[in-house]
Amino acid sequence: MQEQLWKLRDEALERIQKAADLKMLNDVRVSYLGKKGPITEVLRGMGKLSKEERPKIGALANEVREVIAAEIAKKQEKLEQEEVEKKLAAETIDVTLPGRPVHIGNPHPITSVIEEIENLFLGMGYEVAEGPEVETDYYNFEALNLPKGHPARDMQDSFYITEEILMRTHTSPVQARTLEKHKGKGPVKIICPGKVYRRDTDDATHSHQFTQIEGLVVDENIRMSDLKGTLEVFAKKLFGKDREIRLRPSFFPFTEPSVEVDVSCFSCGKKGCSVCKGTGWIEILGAGMVHPNVLEMAGFDSKKYRGFAFGMGPERIAMLKYGIDDIRHFYTNDLRFLKQFKQA
Repeated sequence: MQEQLWKLRDEALERIQKAADLKMLNDVRVSYLGKKGPITEVLRGMGKLSKEERPKIGALANEVREVIAAEIAKKQEKLEQEEVEKKLAAETIDVTLPGRPVHIGNPHPITSVIEEIENLFLGMGYEVAEGPEVETDYYNFEALNLPKGHPARDMQDSFYITEEILMRTHTSPVQARTLEKHKGKGPVKIICPGKVYRRDTDDATHSHQFTQIEGLVVDENIRMSDLKGTLEVFAKKLFGKDREIRLRPSFFPFTEPSVEVDVSCFSCGKKGCSVCKGTGWIEILGAGMVHPNVLEMAGFDSKKYRGFAFGMGPERIAMLKYGIDDIRHFYTNDLRFLKQFKQA
């Protein structure tokens, strides 16, 4: 039995040396050290030995097992190291090769204009407010002094989901919700940028989905002169320090009095050109003093508080600012168009 154990040891060591990979080495381990291996079989036959031989054969079997296990461990470490070296050699990176250029994107012109306007008004103490794009009829119309049946809320101009829920047609509902949250206590000073939706035919100057930015200020002793001064700062910051504004009477259900706001043409300086259609002025937004009914519906005392509101379209501003003649350029994802607005 001793000769059998020495023979098993020599066979195992020879197979360990010939093992070319970890799988072959594991097969050797299972063959000689497993529960069904020859060494285990030798140990099971020890019952046939005399009392004197059993300790010697047992010690020898354990010694053979330990020698084989030790050699397997050494071989395994060597094979693992060889595999690591092969992987490193296969995955070597030549750092002298020129790298692939990474094309960095740039903000969309509409996004740039919105951010510029936001930064301008944040610097004037305003806060940015947001609201849901799927809006209720109450906040979209009724809370803004547009009762049911009012011509300005014609269903042909709106995307209704149910009789009481629609895609908001302007960002004014954010103003109504903000006023309501203040529970009749001022001051309120916000701008509301966001997407709006109207059933319109898409052409060079119209889109069924576009963006708006509206502003609202409510406090004691607010006057029309505050509105004009705010809009003058806005026009000079956005279009140039030489710009002038003028206010023309208009009508909006949620403001009284209401005005259309024009800025002096930055192309001809009020002399008249194709950009301003010979008038010297370009319309940029609508504004006015907040209607008392809107304040009262939001819980404000209209005898104590007054306010002004204004609304503009970033697409319109961007078209004027960058000389873009078709609003559809903003939505077609043409990289040739978008790359023109890379920021320094």
